Amino acid sequence: MGVLQPDDSGVAQRGLLVRHLVLPNRLAGTEEMARFLAREVSTGTYLNVMAQYHPCYKAFDIPQLARSVNRQEYSEAIDLAHQKGLFRLDERPSLSPKFILG
Repeated sequence: MGVLQPDDSGVAQRGLLVRHLVLPNRLAGTEEMARFLAREVSTGTYLNVMAQYHPCYKAFDIPQLARSVNRQEYSEAIDLAHQKGLFRLDERPSLSPKFILG
């Protein structure tokens, strides 16, 4: 497996890329995920923190999932990853959560 190795143009050639979808109310286990990656995989793991969660269908029946992720929750996820020692986070401006409420 190994850490992600992009070519000169930024296209991944080999290695591991983890995509983590942040959920409202800390339901995604972000802290545990970051701790696991840092301890068991590598602090060099490439992590894409995603804030695109949007409730639909039966999610509205679960109060904790019945809303989108807010800016604070997304920022907290980024901070938690950094606190656990992960430093290869996808934080390109085009992927920032402009669409997030709150």
